[in-house]
Parts: sequence; C-alpha cells; structure tokens
Amino acid sequence: MANMKIVFGLLTFVTVGMIIGALFQLAFIRRLEESSGTGFHSFRRTLGSQNAVYLRVPGGVSHWTNDKEAEVLRLGFVKPEIISWSPRIIVLHNFLSMEECDYLSAIAKPRLRISTVVDAKTGKGIKSDVRTSSGMFLHRDDRKSPIVQAIEKRIAVYSQIPAENGEPIQVLRYEKDQYYRPHNDYFSDTINLKRGGQRIATMLMYLTDNVEGGETYFPMAGTGECRCGNKTVKGMSVKPIKGDAVLFWSMGLDGQSDPNSIHGGCEVLGGEKWSATKWMRQRSVFGF
Repeated sequence: MANMKIVFGLLTFVTVGMIIGALFQLAFIRRLEESSGTGFHSFRRTLGSQNAVYLRVPGGVSHWTNDKEAEVLRLGFVKPEIISWSPRIIVLHNFLSMEECDYLSAIAKPRLRISTVVDAKTGKGIKSDVRTSSGMFLHRDDRKSPIVQAIEKRIAVYSQIPAENGEPIQVLRYEKDQYYRPHNDYFSDTINLKRGGQRIATMLMYLTDNVEGGETYFPMAGTGECRCGNKTVKGMSVKPIKGDAVLFWSMGLDGQSDPNSIHGGCEVLGGEKWSATKWMRQRSVFGF
C-alpha cells in the first residue's frame, strides 16, 4: 500500500508539472507577441488541406536595438505557428538565422557518418534500414562556440525546458531517396531512461530548403491529407524551409508518453535535406 501511494504521488507530481509547463509555454508565446506592441493575435490560414492557428509576430526589431538577449532569442524574427494541439506541434518560423544554418552544416559535413537508431536492449546506436541518412553529434568543443550557445539558449527558452536537460544537437543530411520511417522519440525501454529520464520534447531545425520532398510527417496529427515525398497521405506534414524549426512534445499533459507524437522524415526526391535535432529530457543529462 505504501508503495502504491508513492507511485501515485509521483504520477500526480509529473502530471501537475507537465500542465504547469504547458501553461508557461503558452504564456511565453503571449509575452513574446505583446512585447512587440501589437498584443496577442491569431488567425486561421490554410496549411495544405489543414487549418492551423498562426501566432503573428511582426518583423521589426526596433524595440530591441542593442539588446543582446533579444538578439540571442531573435525576438521580432521568430514567428510561432501552432499546427496541432494533439499531438502538440509548433512550427517556429525564422528560428535560426541563415548564418547559423550554414555554420551548423559546415562544421558537420566533414564528420558525417551513417545514421543509427537506438537499440532498446543495449542503449547503443545500431545501423538500420529504418533510417537512411548520415549525421553527427556536436561535441563539447563545438558547444563552446557563441553561435551554438545562442542556439542552445534559444531552444531552452522557446521550449521552456532547461538547457541542461537537452542532449547534444545532432546534425543530419538526407540525400535523394533517403528517409526516416515513422517512429516515436520517447523510449520504451529502461536502459535509455537511466540518464536524464524520458524524452519529453524535440526541436527539429531545418538548415537548407533546396530540397524536394523530405517533409516531416505526423500521421496522427489533424484529420486531413498532406504530401509526404511523392505520396498523398493522411495526417500533417511540415515542408523543410531553411531557418524554420518544428517543436513537438513526446509526452502529453498527463505525464505519459504520447503515441500520437509518431513522426517520420519523408523520402527526399531531389536535392539535400540538412537538419539539426535537439532532444530534451525530464532531468539533467550532464555528461553527454
């Protein structure tokens, strides 16, 4: 009985924490827009055949001239667009500058290796035909760069998840005919939970846009159809646009893993798709 009370108490704590975190995230978006002087405003627009709520932020940055903090956060440039509430997905337009995109792809290019997936039995990366890209993780020395530090801080602020809870950024390249089949980012084993706990959210940043296909596909989002590579499928997809980012949550407000967060990288039909991914966990992952 005592153990049941402890488990119930922990579940209640996690649930309340997730709800409070979601409220903070929405409050942050509201403050971001109000700081521009226009107030909180939203309107409906068409995203393929899907309706989406677009949170409008003006392009001017006169309110933040010579403000280093605003420069790091790209206030006045980043435009959040909520495309789904279940699963929770926000597209952050202009999240990265063009220079930041080029920097990440440039430092990654000479160090790319065939991508792997996490083995549930060992917790190590293994090769799989589920994922046919090449990639690399930023090292500690890479994270000393002011550019990377600015990106890391921006991710923490917009996701409202402490920077120390984030895994190292992974840079990926998808060439023609490459893809990543639909999967969940959360873990279903215990080995990968030992360091930092469960993955709760993902920030996926696009570094190039000279690509045909390569959409990020959410089969359980929305009720309409979308493009995924050369196919029309049910669900919702986000086209790679240089500088944009997709923030989505792998855990629901109840503190449980959200199976609706399943997603994949559609087949690249032409060009190269470069992206950078940041996974965020429940606790600090110091030592990664």
